[in-house]
Amino acid sequence: MTLAEQWDHWRERLAKRYKVRLFMAYLQSYSNTYGPLERIRTVLDELHGLPSLCAISIGTRPDCLDQQKIDLLADLRERHGVGLVTLELGLQSSRDDTLRHINRGHTAADFETAARMAADAGLNVVAHAVGGLPAPEGRETADDLVATTRFTASLPVHGIKFHNLYVCKGTTVARWWRDGTYEPMSRDEYLDGLGRSLEILRPDMVVHRLHGDPAHDELLAPDWAGDRNATLNAVRAHLETHEIWQAKRNGAQSGPPSTWDPNAKEA
Repeated sequence: MTLAEQWDHWRERLAKRYKVRLFMAYLQSYSNTYGPLERIRTVLDELHGLPSLCAISIGTRPDCLDQQKIDLLADLRERHGVGLVTLELGLQSSRDDTLRHINRGHTAADFETAARMAADAGLNVVAHAVGGLPAPEGRETADDLVATTRFTASLPVHGIKFHNLYVCKGTTVARWWRDGTYEPMSRDEYLDGLGRSLEILRPDMVVHRLHGDPAHDELLAPDWAGDRNATLNAVRAHLETHEIWQAKRNGAQSGPPSTWDPNAKEA
């Protein structure tokens, strides 16, 4: 199925179900800026003329970007007539020893360089942060998630997606989990790290995701990660019980920023 055929298929289904008229093209899986510049340009050109296209989101890694690729992405607004281009960058952790341990192929400094280049080019950068990553000592803690969030909030990053690490079938982490060298976070520990992370975000940052959702039949552990509704309810209860809101300790001490108000109108 071509990209245009995929677009038409999902556009028709979603327009009927949610009564919406405008759509974002989301190139998420794998590293979408990996490969020669012209190959990437050819793929992105397939977006041209897609009906109801209003925004584009590109997922990739810091080590798969350079200034030429950043410029190509920044040019998408004019070439495709869209109002927003978002670059999703997988940071995962601000600890370089963790990044080496999980074979990420980049450092925290590489992420900072890529994020600054993208922001300077007018792209909206969305960072991905993961709680409970395998680390040389076994596993990162809630404090490590907070440190990663603090690092992210210090950069020109527009938004963030939080994920809890879960063990999937057929992965290296699954082998570590089976031999007892890795144990995922409990839900309580993840909620602790998530709550404290939200408090130190900047008020202007957009929180795109609060936890990860395993695909059907891929989850091995922890069991709580497979119950989406229960996790959302636990997040809500944790925030309410501990009176947590975004930027509580970073510029919004008197109450949640206006972005938390469901009735607020965008300027």
